[in-house]
Amino acid sequence: MWSRLLATVFAVLLLQAPATADVKDRVAALAPSGLVFVLDEDGNELLAQNADKPFVPASVAKLVTAWLAMEVLGGDYRFKTQFYLGEDRVLYVRGGGDPFLVSEELAVLAPKLLEETGTEPFTGIVVDASYYPAELSIPGIEATDEAYDALNSALAVNFNTINARRNGQTVRSAEEQTPITPLAISQFRARGPNGRSRISLTQEDPSIGIRYAGELLAAFIERSGGSVEGEISLGPVPAGLTPVYVHEQSRDLAEILRQMLIGSNNYIANQVFLEIGAQREGGPVSLDKSIRVAREIFAAHDVPDAMQLVEGSGISRDNSFTARGLARVLGHFAPHAELLRKTRAGSRYKTGTFSGVSTLAGYARTAEHGDVRFVISLNGGGKLRFRLLTAIERGF
Repeated sequence: MWSRLLATVFAVLLLQAPATADVKDRVAALAPSGLVFVLDEDGNELLAQNADKPFVPASVAKLVTAWLAMEVLGGDYRFKTQFYLGEDRVLYVRGGGDPFLVSEELAVLAPKLLEETGTEPFTGIVVDASYYPAELSIPGIEATDEAYDALNSALAVNFNTINARRNGQTVRSAEEQTPITPLAISQFRARGPNGRSRISLTQEDPSIGIRYAGELLAAFIERSGGSVEGEISLGPVPAGLTPVYVHEQSRDLAEILRQMLIGSNNYIANQVFLEIGAQREGGPVSLDKSIRVAREIFAAHDVPDAMQLVEGSGISRDNSFTARGLARVLGHFAPHAELLRKTRAGSRYKTGTFSGVSTLAGYARTAEHGDVRFVISLNGGGKLRFRLLTAIERGF
């Protein structure tokens, strides 16, 4: 009996060894200079090609931000925006860094606000954005009109961007759910191309994005049966006022992270990253606070010191990961793998792309080893990373 059992085990090992060799050869043939690292569910190395080279993660960094957010904030966390009513019905709004304050959310928010304040006209809106310091600067964010370069803010709507359609000097909203406002029209006339596009709010004057948030809020207040008769300005909430309404984001953090990972939204990623530091060390937000908290969590979970995260979206080339460090993070993030995109074979993944950088990481569905953790980094070739993933799926 024992001889038959040993023979069976030996036969299985003989079958597995060529399969493993085949996938290693396949990976080496497809990408001889590429980084490919694969671990099974128990942390055993299945494949380690160029695995000790640090690499720039690009948007794969969002996986680490998502894990840190789950560790610090929790999946049921909800961002808050506070509203105060001052003398002569001036409406004060204190931004709390909500990354998903989109038009659909304002449509929910405005009627609830009027339930608490009544529909008598507001004599003005004052926006308090002091939760984010004015001098905040995110590495890798450049002064362009591109939506992926949108500035982070304590109060911003629609990811601090405008989606509009321009025909000469005529500007209309490109979204049925979003009213066009005077500031949106002037911004698009100045910087938007003809046709439909999405642009970030100007970076030369960050207050423009905050005032646009106030304008859009006023438009939704009017849609809900209220009105704003005065100006929209920036300033602090007066001491002694207590909130008349605190709006909790309808999406919990888990859903926001899912949208961030699937859409690879840089703005959302850094709003979440900044909240991590503020929750642990108190407001206002600070990039230094979040980086410090990230390092503390890395140390507590035996993530290698070589993992360097300078911002939360991956837009900076100064982010630097190791394959083993990221694979360890993937091990901790595994309970939340359903937040990631899925291949036809059932693998979950996140991509990252820069000029000269092509990354892919996640959980590959395999026949012999179940879901294995994988990290891929190439100097180029966006499609090649998926061919390598397919080799991993079929080879293990």
